[in-house]
Amino acid sequence: MLEVKDLHVRYGNIQALHGISFTVKEGEMVALLGANGAGKTTTLLSIMRLPPPEAPLVTKGSILYKGVDLIGVPPHEVVSRHGIGLVPEGRHIFGNLTVMENLKIATYARKDPANIQRDYERVFGLFPRLADRKNQRADTLSGGEQQMLAMGRAFMSGVGFILLDEPSMGLSPLLMQELFRVLKELNEAGTTILVVEQNAHLALRYAHRAYVMETGRIVMEGPAQELAENPEIKKAYLG
Repeated sequence: MLEVKDLHVRYGNIQALHGISFTVKEGEMVALLGANGAGKTTTLLSIMRLPPPEAPLVTKGSILYKGVDLIGVPPHEVVSRHGIGLVPEGRHIFGNLTVMENLKIATYARKDPANIQRDYERVFGLFPRLADRKNQRADTLSGGEQQMLAMGRAFMSGVGFILLDEPSMGLSPLLMQELFRVLKELNEAGTTILVVEQNAHLALRYAHRAYVMETGRIVMEGPAQELAENPEIKKAYLG
């Protein structure tokens, strides 16, 4: 579904990615692991084609999605035409709007009202707390509820492939588990997922495969269960 080949990316004069290559197959949940500064967020922003200075500049390589190279594709078409959605680090919801208004904004490019209604029901089924707070301003939600809203908003854009950047950041252990259970449910229902996550325990428990990044390079890859048992991974990320 996604094939990143020899991707070189820089911020100004700083080289951020040094020729990374990886794949995500349709129906998979794949994790990108690594410490701060490894290049994980840079990878997601490059896939979404956000322009500098908000995002880095791709200087070499290709990002093939269902056989189409996304290099040169504008960000709005990455979402509306190619069906890729991003749940960014820090959520970036519209705090002055209600839960329902945040979800509704995500449907602006869709022309399938019957499916939109079905997806509202799906989001509220996955996140009952959001159903209880439909008319509540988003900035009054708890951190966990705001993360649920950010995930629901990405789903409401009608995409089939979701990128998530540190979804568990700042959440209690209980909420982390709840969010990843929802991700697993979405994945099993047909949504392909690429998740950036510092909590390697969680990511390797729920993902099918994982890649480990260090300073802009992929240094290890494999089935999640195998990586969870790898002595180097245990020492560096699992304690």
